[in-house]
Amino acid sequence: GLGILGTKLGMTQIFDESGFATPVTVIKAGPCVITQIKNSEKEGYNAIQIGYSQVASKNLTKPELGHLQKSESPPLKYLKEYKVSSVDDFKLSDKVTVNLFEVGQTVSVSGKSIGKGFQGTIKKYNFTRGPMAHGSKNHREPGSIGQGSTPGRVFPGKKMAGRLGGKQTMIKNLKVVHVNTENSLLVVKGTVPGKTGNLLSIK
Repeated sequence: GLGILGTKLGMTQIFDESGFATPVTVIKAGPCVITQIKNSEKEGYNAIQIGYSQVASKNLTKPELGHLQKSESPPLKYLKEYKVSSVDDFKLSDKVTVNLFEVGQTVSVSGKSIGKGFQGTIKKYNFTRGPMAHGSKNHREPGSIGQGSTPGRVFPGKKMAGRLGGKQTMIKNLKVVHVNTENSLLVVKGTVPGKTGNLLSIK
């Protein structure tokens, strides 16, 4: 279904009537503009493309500006499309706001996770470290990476040290705790990918 683009504003906690603290993330979601409507006759599938985050027109390329002029949209930095079952209820340059969501509903939030740089196997894959005793020469090494002269190679997909994080990831089934329409704020229980200021897609 249709989603919305937003920015992570950070985390806080909300106390309910009985005094329980709920960890929540505050997201500035929308308002987004519908920039293109794709239908199964022309493009082969039904989808709604929305734009988010207005910028100065000098920050966009001419092809991007031309695409947005078709729908008479302002210069928007981010575009994303969502597949929908039917496009009948949508019109170009309609606004998509946080009214899409209601309290108690579960949403999936996707975005780029925090990049952690080049990390070893212990941090990246929870490998067990070697004994820290004086005689041990293996403390944080990856260990054996294969068998012997049979098969005589390292199998593809072997877990090794490398870059961790900084990838597109999705956190599912986050509960909407609060919706603030006048400031376009969405408050969900739990954590969402990335740091403050990260671009998120909520659906």
